[in-house]
Amino acid sequence: MGRRGPNEARGAFRTMMTKERFWVVGGEYSCLAFKTLKNGAPEVMGPFETRDEAKDAWRRISDRTRSCATARYAIATEQLVLPN
Repeated sequence: MGRRGPNEARGAFRTMMTKERFWVVGGEYSCLAFKTLKNGAPEVMGPFETRDEAKDAWRRISDRTRSCATARYAIATEQLVLPN
């Protein structure tokens, strides 16, 4: 008899529920290579329940920092596994 996986209970698989959350992450970088943030840590906004909410926040911060060539922001997705 083989070993059971962590999601297997007596031959039946448990269904795991998942959920996505979205974050806007970025800031001002030290140069145009975009490798090192000026303040060391990124600005983090969120969590947002939908990609559209995150996109609206990304658009607002991107518009505010448009004149700064070394500012960059992105939308990050987080996968959550929820208990049943």
